[in-house]
Amino acid sequence: MAETKELSQRIIEVSDQDLPLHCPMPDMLKWNAHPRVFLAIEKTGEAKCPYCGTDYKLKGGPRQGGHH
Repeated sequence: MAETKELSQRIIEVSDQDLPLHCPMPDMLKWNAHPRVFLAIEKTGEAKCPYCGTDYKLKGGPRQGGHH
């Protein structure tokens, strides 16, 4: 699971346990700073929140096929 982060941190590494990915994540100190938005990270291994600009990187890179 992702560690507790502030929204000011711009790159967060996430794992399969964090999927489906959404920002802000529940363990962020400012979890209610903007509306929750789900981010499609599985195909590319990377996603950027359109609200706060936080970059997410998926440990192990993109996923092939199906749900995890």
